[in-house]
Amino acid sequence: MRRLSGVVLAGALLMVPAFSQSAAVYAQAPQKLTMEGDLALWSVAIRPDKTADYEQILGKVKEALGKSAAPEAKQQLAGWKVLKMSKPMPDGNIIYTHVITPVAGADYNILQVLYATFTDPAEQKSLYDLYRGAFAANLGISSGGIAADLSK
Repeated sequence: MRRLSGVVLAGALLMVPAFSQSAAVYAQAPQKLTMEGDLALWSVAIRPDKTADYEQILGKVKEALGKSAAPEAKQQLAGWKVLKMSKPMPDGNIIYTHVITPVAGADYNILQVLYATFTDPAEQKSLYDLYRGAFAANLGISSGGIAADLSK
């Protein structure tokens, strides 16, 4: 019995750092989504029956950036367009591509943009649920400098 209790105690002591590390991870602030370069393309897949919800979220992002006191918010707003794919993907999802002229250091994390302006916890939860329900997949981000400007 003594041996069993020693094994249990040792196991418990080994688990303490794992649990305390998890708690620390949850306590950290959400990671900023920043973009660099002259242009960024960010594509996401949205459930076909939830495109109206996603477009409602995009409208709220526009409202949030318009109301924001952050100096970079107006620049973000001016340099952020969203393209909706005209045909669904084979899985039925609709691709939205964000075409962004990045603002150095600005946060493009949609939920964080929303939460900075809409501070009521009930409204934040509603926005989260709407966004999460529409979101199918993050397809990727490409950003960098313009290699060739064929318009010039």
